Amino acid sequence: MRQTQPLVTAEEVVATFNRLFQETEETVLVAGASEPFYLPGRPNQVFFRADYVRSALHEVAHWCVAGRCRRGLPDYGYWYTPDGRSNERQAAFFSVEAKPQAIESLFCEAMNVAFAPSVDNLVHASSAAALRAFEDRIELWRARLLGGDLPRRASRFLAALARYDGPGVSG
Repeated sequence: MRQTQPLVTAEEVVATFNRLFQETEETVLVAGASEPFYLPGRPNQVFFRADYVRSALHEVAHWCVAGRCRRGLPDYGYWYTPDGRSNERQAAFFSVEAKPQAIESLFCEAMNVAFAPSVDNLVHASSAAALRAFEDRIELWRARLLGGDLPRRASRFLAALARYDGPGVSG
């Protein structure tokens, strides 16, 4: 797909998400965080970095994958390992990130936003083979998701993004 100008701003992603999920899931998307984070509560809050559309779509993808129990825990019960992860830790990261990044790629495609896999480990470079394997895994998940395995919340959000027609006109 040829990428041109994004069709949406972070504010519009927030408005679309909140319109869909604030009442039904008691969850809101919040811009402006210094680091992404999920905070359960009333309402649950999905924080994303600054005003970055890609960060918003990435964090929404994680929320769409998280089950009911995980959504009851801060940051879905996961811990973050900062830059400098070992090869083993990076392999574990790749194994859990492929599905949400595949969902993120679908969101990006719907919004004409360039997608590139995020390795989230700038200090320790992964091998070319490990990166290719991660990209292949994302593609396998994309095919599976497009074949009917897309989580319900992701499907709702993707449909709203696909109907988006510019400022003030979202599905």
